[in-house]
Amino acid sequence: MTNVYKFVGLANYKRLFSGADPFFYKSLGVTLYYVALSVPITIVSSFLMALLLKQKFKGRGLVRVIVTMPSIVPAVAVATIFLWLLNPDIGLFNEILRALHLPTSQFIYSETTVVPTLAMMNIWTMGSTMLIFLAGLENIPEQYYEAADVDGGGPIYKLFHITIPMMSPTIFFNLIMGLINGFQTFTQAYIMTEGGPNNASLFYSVYLYREAFTNQRMAVACALAWVLFVIVLLLTLVVFRTSGWVYYEGDRQ
Repeated sequence: MTNVYKFVGLANYKRLFSGADPFFYKSLGVTLYYVALSVPITIVSSFLMALLLKQKFKGRGLVRVIVTMPSIVPAVAVATIFLWLLNPDIGLFNEILRALHLPTSQFIYSETTVVPTLAMMNIWTMGSTMLIFLAGLENIPEQYYEAADVDGGGPIYKLFHITIPMMSPTIFFNLIMGLINGFQTFTQAYIMTEGGPNNASLFYSVYLYREAFTNQRMAVACALAWVLFVIVLLLTLVVFRTSGWVYYEGDRQ
């Protein structure tokens, strides 16, 4: 028997954007919410950790290794570990909250906390981003800080007038990579929540995977992939167009 294929044109895109598929806008909203939370959390925590690990103290090398190690652990293993840590009944995090006489949380088992919880998990795997920040900090010429010392500049002055401006290209790079990776987040939600509860963690990539391999609608999945490509492309272009805050040492104002 010969399969008969029919060209449907833009029918799959019309189905997505018309709202005929209720999960398209749901997954897009969940993903945007996750990116809005996870990217700032990862950048800020990684930057602060890099500032800390740039300081000279005993055992600095060992601490750098400890902070970096989780980022090379397979994502599946990390998700499995956090399934136990976040268990509302026997999980370590709730046990700590109980010991401190604080309210416990449902974490990934609640519609309101599942996405923030998954976003906070990025702190555990911030090692690679932290290393990039640390490399950028090491490349800042020390004479800038020495000149600030001569002028009486304190730590806050150095941070906002030397460190952050000189680190802006590195921050910009990590921002772009964070946005791209955020829109492609899949493993945590697929293993830990399977898009639940009640599709509250139905990330775009999880939805795409479900359409392709669970519902066997490969054409719809291809349309979703192209939409994701366009979204990431446009968002990246917007970030590049608004990158006037990035300072390059060779620039002349």
